[in-house]
Amino acid sequence: MQILRASQYRRVPWRNGGGETLEILVYPADAGTEFEWRVSMAPVTAPGPFSRFEGIDRVLTVIEGKGILLALDGAAPVMVYAAPVAFSGDIPCTATLVDGPIVDLNVMTRRGRWRSDVRWAEAHDPIASGGHHLVLAAGGPLSGHVGATRFALAPRDALLLDAAESAALDLAGRWLDIRLFPVGATAGE
Repeated sequence: MQILRASQYRRVPWRNGGGETLEILVYPADAGTEFEWRVSMAPVTAPGPFSRFEGIDRVLTVIEGKGILLALDGAAPVMVYAAPVAFSGDIPCTATLVDGPIVDLNVMTRRGRWRSDVRWAEAHDPIASGGHHLVLAAGGPLSGHVGATRFALAPRDALLLDAAESAALDLAGRWLDIRLFPVGATAGE
């Protein structure tokens, strides 16, 4: 079990120069832009284009604010608010804010090699095991224990768990449950 504090996240400029992201976790750790997967969050304060990431699949979730509309490759805009939305990093994407700034969570995986499962979860929701498991305190403070080890997460802190720790996890609160799997693997592997 590893606690990742929001104050320690690495600041990375957006490729398009329009802002910066807070890198929560990247694999491999020294990958730079050639990552296999990356989990990050970013404030979005103005409309504009998203950076393109060739060969990358993205899952975007709004963790603060009223939502964002994504125009994906000229299609009708998709509203991102409560539920995560998946899309290809290859296609042009333009964002419009619904009602003021937002903070989003962006999970990116290398297509054909990795996949992700991102969902909101609450106490007593079933917790699958397997893969790289990240719990993000996106709904406020979060507390719990893994077996006999207790922990507390401030808002936007994260917890990285292995499969055995995921199986022993007990949480109180609301969080984003993020799993990253090699393509072909399933929960429990």
